[in-house]
Amino acid sequence: MSKVIQKQELNEENQLFSEFPAASYREWRQAAEKTLKGASFEQKLISQTYEGIELQPMYFQEDIRDLSYLSSRPGSAPYVRGTRALGYQEKPWEVAQEHVYSTPSEFNEAAKHDLNRGQTMLNLVFDHASALGKDPDQALPENVGRGGVSISSLQDVNQALEGINLEQTPLFIQAGSVGFPVYCMLVAHARKMGMDSSRLHGCVGMDPLGTLVKEGTIPFSLRQAYDLMAELTFWAKHESPEMKTIQVQGESFHNAGANTVQELAFALAFGVEYIREMQQRGLSIDEIAPRMLFSFSIGSNFFMEIAKLRAARLLWSTIIDAFGGNQESQKMNIHARTSSWNKTVYDPYVNMLRGTAEAFAAIIAGVDSLHVSPFDEAVRPADEFSRRIARNTQIILEKEAHLAKVADPAGGSWYIESLTDSLAKQAWKQFQLVEEKGGMFKAVEKGYVQEQIKEIADRRFNNIGRRKDRFVGTNMYPNLMEQKLSESNLDWDSVYKSRCAAVGSHRRASGGAEKETLLLRLGTSQDGIVDTTINAIQAGVTVGEWVQAVKESSEIPPEIQALHLHRGAESFEALRKKADTHKEKNGSYPKVFLANLGPISQHKPRADFAKGFFEVGGFEVVTNKGFETVDLAVKAALETGASTVVICSSDAIYLELVPQLACELKQENPEITLFLAGLPDSETIELFKQAGVDQFVHLGSNCYNMLFDLQQRKGIGR
Repeated sequence: MSKVIQKQELNEENQLFSEFPAASYREWRQAAEKTLKGASFEQKLISQTYEGIELQPMYFQEDIRDLSYLSSRPGSAPYVRGTRALGYQEKPWEVAQEHVYSTPSEFNEAAKHDLNRGQTMLNLVFDHASALGKDPDQALPENVGRGGVSISSLQDVNQALEGINLEQTPLFIQAGSVGFPVYCMLVAHARKMGMDSSRLHGCVGMDPLGTLVKEGTIPFSLRQAYDLMAELTFWAKHESPEMKTIQVQGESFHNAGANTVQELAFALAFGVEYIREMQQRGLSIDEIAPRMLFSFSIGSNFFMEIAKLRAARLLWSTIIDAFGGNQESQKMNIHARTSSWNKTVYDPYVNMLRGTAEAFAAIIAGVDSLHVSPFDEAVRPADEFSRRIARNTQIILEKEAHLAKVADPAGGSWYIESLTDSLAKQAWKQFQLVEEKGGMFKAVEKGYVQEQIKEIADRRFNNIGRRKDRFVGTNMYPNLMEQKLSESNLDWDSVYKSRCAAVGSHRRASGGAEKETLLLRLGTSQDGIVDTTINAIQAGVTVGEWVQAVKESSEIPPEIQALHLHRGAESFEALRKKADTHKEKNGSYPKVFLANLGPISQHKPRADFAKGFFEVGGFEVVTNKGFETVDLAVKAALETGASTVVICSSDAIYLELVPQLACELKQENPEITLFLAGLPDSETIELFKQAGVDQFVHLGSNCYNMLFDLQQRKGIGR
């Protein structure tokens, strides 16, 4: 009976859709071109991405007909559709919010609070000094306590993790080049607290190349860093089998302005370099790959980011298969964090929307763990409110939006599958270019990676300056009346001094013959280095002391040109900051007067454009309903005291009135800078310039460059 009912339903469905005959791509395009009224189909409806991919207005089943992996299911190789058959129903992603606080005690307080309110993974980020293996009193003050926790001793780890059950709570520690001593500190802490270190799970990730491209150097030679990585990975395989020890960070590429293809290719090249180095030290592919974790930033291009992580799993499965790894080893473990690149200081609550969309993309793509940036991340360390909003974003997406209910919700989308394929093919080509240059270290040593990323970053900044790439509230639609977030009132000098005092006190309390003996042993023999390090840490050895003890003086650590990490909106934020300084000194923002000519219908489009154009630079725009005569416009402009005036109207009125208005205005006040909204032909431009117009603002203008020059001319922010 059920088969009869199903057949009847299918017949009814076919009858229903038969009323809507399928249209071919050619037919659809012909219909679309009619609506364009002669405009170019390619220019209007096909988008070019930074990856060089052409995004089509429509996708068809034919676009993905030849993709071999489409027949695969979630949980099966090549894992495009995820690494688990039931997706998040089998195991939800980990809510892994970062706690970026300066001291171990602050970190502990925030971590325990959030673990009791929905966070499921402990995410510890180090400050610059700790990531480079320096104790606070060995580092520059500006590198201590900023951007992460200052950790130098077992005492610090005990304090940071006090009251947290590590047998039940997975860890994610981005340990950079000092994962070895940090892992040993973790084991020492677990033993001290009576926990079983074999039940530790998560990741304490060594990533020497990631630290190198971010910081420009690492504490050891690469050979020694790889020796330590191999020792740690082999030891953890037996003693903490659920703990990953190798991390590949793709975030630095993203935050330096790289496109998605570059981010994928360079991260994969990092991973392959680590595999080869570990194999040379006796580890097999099936011992290495399962202990690796990749981390990526998730940007604002929603579908591109979904496709990125799907392509990453596809390519990594292919790579591990080529190394001879089994299917379990071919699974890529992925941590994601929402982008830092697109977060803004001004209009910061918009960051909540950005973070939500990015988290949505990451979850749809199938991440294993996720950090959602607090909305005030670009301004200050997160407070309890901003942490809660970020954490609850993930929880709502799981519990209320039910994103965990469906395995691979993006699967079968003609658009996403086609985009995944395009990204995978282009990333593979870029990966092969890195291989031809001798691998990832050779590529960054020669500056190839930095040059490739800078080329894309320069294009991004040009488009940001021209407002083709938009940051709502910053280079588009600013709100000069917004209540700015208060910045951190933390006394960084006091943080530095207190951390130096703490490590000094620790050294004095832990000094003794046992400690000196263990330091000497670390410096003379690498045999049993994990156990020796654990004993040394228990005896009071700090991270900085450990690095100095094991560091081989005969080998010089590598130094390269570090990637320039930044946020896209920084240049426009600098303009606003200068305007804020001007307001603090003078009581108001610098003024721009709009000389609107004629009725509202004629001047309003360009007046609205000019208002938004100058406000993003922190200028207060004085507008009006328009003037019937030049004399009235000149009089009103002079009465405001504005030193910048923008003429706004239609082209016809421009020809009639601009020469007279420009001449009269410049005669009355030669110091006025006069703009015209629009872009006349070259002959008219020359006529208007002779009359006194200085510059022209239009859709093709580089907004940032023009406003920067205007601020310089007016002495704003000095």
